[in-house]
Amino acid sequence: MSRIYLVDDHAIMRDGLRVVLETAGHEVIGEAAGPTPALADLGRLMPDVVLLDLRLGQRSGFELLAELQRRGLNLRVIVLTMSDQPRHVAEALRLGAWGYLLKGSASSEVLQAVEAVAAGRRFLSPQAAEFAASVLTEGASKPAEESLSPRERQILLMVAQGATSNAIGEALHLSPKSVDTYRSRLMKKLGLHDIAGIVKWAIREGLISLDEG
Repeated sequence: MSRIYLVDDHAIMRDGLRVVLETAGHEVIGEAAGPTPALADLGRLMPDVVLLDLRLGQRSGFELLAELQRRGLNLRVIVLTMSDQPRHVAEALRLGAWGYLLKGSASSEVLQAVEAVAAGRRFLSPQAAEFAASVLTEGASKPAEESLSPRERQILLMVAQGATSNAIGEALHLSPKSVDTYRSRLMKKLGLHDIAGIVKWAIREGLISLDEG
């Protein structure tokens, strides 16, 4: 059976998942409520599968995916979230997620996803597969967006969520000056001119929503 790590800001959700997974014979080796404590564990524990929510209080699961990609930690992550935004599915897959499920899925589907991903197969729920297909048919890949590095994408999300350069630097172990350099670079790539533009762009692309936080 598989070694699982849980990332969700709701303890009741983590507790419920633990019961489902351990009843099926899997081992939950750790859990976290946000990206920073999760990163502290994941490189050390190297679980077989990570179950990740996208909305983590004032933080985002996309930040964790981007940082895992940047560090070259090829962990098998399944996004388990309430978000039914098609672009969220596309963004998660672009950042290396192996699976995508909506919260509210049956326990049997969660277990099916875990077993598939642990075995090296990707898993999308029928709804997520439909969302991903709709984005592809729209021509989702944008040259400017594709040109962003994992770190730039991570900082873009944090800026869009209202984090200051000092807060981002503290979370990512960067100087505020380095954060400002990354921010200027990503704004140039996307043709944006101010922080308001970053926020509008992230909302339009479905990477954040007006009710987040």
